[in-house]
Amino acid sequence: MSYFLRRTENNLWHGKFSTFPEDLITHAVSTRLGGVSKPPFDSLNLALHVGDERADVLANRKKFVQSLGFKVSDIVTPNQIHGDKIFRVDENYRGCGCENYADSIPETDAIITNTPDLPLMLCFADCVPIFFVDAENCAIGLAHGGWKGTLKKIAAKTLLKMKSEFGTRPKNCLIGIAPSIGSCCYEIGGEVIDKCKAAFPKNFDELLINRDGKIFLDLWRANVIQLLEVGVPEENIDVAGECTCCESSWYFSYRAAQKNNLDRTGRIAALIALKNL
Repeated sequence: MSYFLRRTENNLWHGKFSTFPEDLITHAVSTRLGGVSKPPFDSLNLALHVGDERADVLANRKKFVQSLGFKVSDIVTPNQIHGDKIFRVDENYRGCGCENYADSIPETDAIITNTPDLPLMLCFADCVPIFFVDAENCAIGLAHGGWKGTLKKIAAKTLLKMKSEFGTRPKNCLIGIAPSIGSCCYEIGGEVIDKCKAAFPKNFDELLINRDGKIFLDLWRANVIQLLEVGVPEENIDVAGECTCCESSWYFSYRAAQKNNLDRTGRIAALIALKNL
């Protein structure tokens, strides 16, 4: 595991994977600290669709992306719907969703590119951010793996899409599974249990954890398994191992908000961009 948090000069925190080549890519996972949003979005909420004040979100986005060397108008972000659509973006999509949610890439939960200096950004509050780095072909991807996307195998599908678009070889791709809800906290019910068994008929016994008569789902392992199935070596998959629900003072967590009788919360962001070599 190589995930760590680094404090920036403008008093933000960046979650990083040390296994990713810094000479090739810029990447970070945000935390909930250092922004201007008011409760229950306090304070670095980066999502435009959760009911927060638009001006506050844009101020937060500006601070976060500038800390990585970009402008808000550079980012590409989709309208995430917990599906398995993967979309390739290029220079023509620069700025999509950057200031208005309606302008986001529609109904998409993973984006890929080989365009330099084009930052891809997705938002999360317990779902799994999945980074893809193909140093061999200078291509990257970013996927959103909630339970629906994970059981639809969006991580594997994103990698296979990169293979068809860029020639990415799974055995050479680096993967980062960023902070998200862990099996310690992710209690599930009948529908999800049944769909998990259908999606992972050979492995559901290690994904569904029975604890005190309750069933918990291991989303991290479910994403690892599907990546192994398409040829990624396990040593190429880095799992941050940080639960957003347990660490809700650092990260936004919908489950943690529910425990505190809140029906809304903010979103962290995952961002990745190729450097212009």
